[in-house]
Amino acid sequence: MSDEQKPVQPKSETAAKDAVNGEKGAVSDADEREKARKVKEAKEKAAQKAKEAKARPRRTPKKKKEEPLEPSPKQPLLDAYVAKLKEAFGDDVVEEAHINRPNGHLPTIRVKRETWLDVAHMLKADDAFAFDYLKDLTAYDDQDYMSVVTHLYSFSRNEMLAVHVHTEREPAWVPSVTPVWRGANWNEREVYDLFGIEFRGHPNLKRILLPDDWVGHPLRKDYVPLDEEV
Repeated sequence: MSDEQKPVQPKSETAAKDAVNGEKGAVSDADEREKARKVKEAKEKAAQKAKEAKARPRRTPKKKKEEPLEPSPKQPLLDAYVAKLKEAFGDDVVEEAHINRPNGHLPTIRVKRETWLDVAHMLKADDAFAFDYLKDLTAYDDQDYMSVVTHLYSFSRNEMLAVHVHTEREPAWVPSVTPVWRGANWNEREVYDLFGIEFRGHPNLKRILLPDDWVGHPLRKDYVPLDEEV
């Protein structure tokens, strides 16, 4: 179809279409401007809030008032133990005493190393204690010192007691209580093997887990393996 044959659109109809398109463009631009204005206002409000929060003095949170602990039901028993030991061996025999609450309110004492064997005899023979069974004996390394821990049980009284005995690292030693509780024999050998603590008076103190020619004691914190790559 030639240009002459193309239908000529009325000018009024073309003008109407242009007007509609113009209105759409104007509306679209207005929407974009309104959207940008709202975003700007939101940013300004957020910045103002942040500024106010920063300028506002911080409140120190109130510390929760710690309620005093209820007295341990085992405290009178521990007090009686300490009093009886001090009466027998002097005021300095018990170096520390407390109730181990997480461990079933276990009465716990620390006695002087030099009196440990005498104390052990009393803990077993005296009816006020009657700790005739040694449940376990172990140790720990606190870097500044080492400690042997013995857990005792009384069948007749159905009571337990933990006893700590501290020793310096060099030389590390405590009296053996194998003459009192025969069950301490292998426990003391294990502690000697792994921590290097000597149990003076033990009938056969030698390694029980590691070879006799093993160098060092693996559970000491200053232990350096001969072959660090192993």
